[in-house]
Parts: sequence; structure tokens; C-alpha cells
Amino acid sequence: MTNWLIVFVGGGFGSVFRYLLAYKLNYTSQEYMIIFPYATFFANVISCFILGILIQKQFSQTLHENYWLLLGTGFCGGFSTFSTFAYEIYIYVHKGQLLTGICYTGISLATGILALVIGIKFYQTFI
Repeated sequence: MTNWLIVFVGGGFGSVFRYLLAYKLNYTSQEYMIIFPYATFFANVISCFILGILIQKQFSQTLHENYWLLLGTGFCGGFSTFSTFAYEIYIYVHKGQLLTGICYTGISLATGILALVIGIKFYQTFI
């Protein structure tokens, strides 16, 4: 199977899982911004965790390139969403909720990095 097709399949699955997560969290309109954009937050944190596992597996040279393309580039790329994250920050700023936007940005970045590190440590400990 060619590399682009592997990425395409993984990205498709990631996008569908992203949609289902958003759907389950009632993420259907801009009203979700009243409380917190949980779907984007969880999708990005889960993707960071998965990517941490994959990165460590790749460092230990036990991850075949096709699995990296399928899961790392494809699935994580389709499941996580920087563009929606950026849009949500824009909405907070546009609504005059600058502090909320800054907090959301900081919490998302810190949690994403932490999830990546936990994924790496998880692999080192359990896999």
C-alpha cells in the first residue's frame, strides 16, 4: 500500500473519531463555548498521549514505518485539531473573554505536553 493511502486511511479514522467525540459531547453549535471546548481539548490531549507512545516506539526501533504513517501522521493528524483550537481562542478573544482564552491556551498546551510525556513513560513502563 502506498504511503499516501496509509495516511489517508488513518486520517479518515481519526476524523471520524473526532466527529464522534464532538457529537457525544454535544459539540454541535457555538454554544459549547459557554463552558469549555471539551471535544477539542480531549481530542488534542488523547492525540498527544498516543503520539507519545508512538514516538517512544519509534525511538526503540520497534515501530514499522507504515504504522507511524497510519497512526502518527494519519490518525493523530485527523483526530487532533489545531485549526479548531485556534478558532476557539479567536472566539474567546472576539467575545472579550481574553483571560479565558489565555487560560484555555495555557491549559491545553501544558496538558498536551504532559500527555505526550505520559505516553512516552507509559510505553517505557508497560510496553
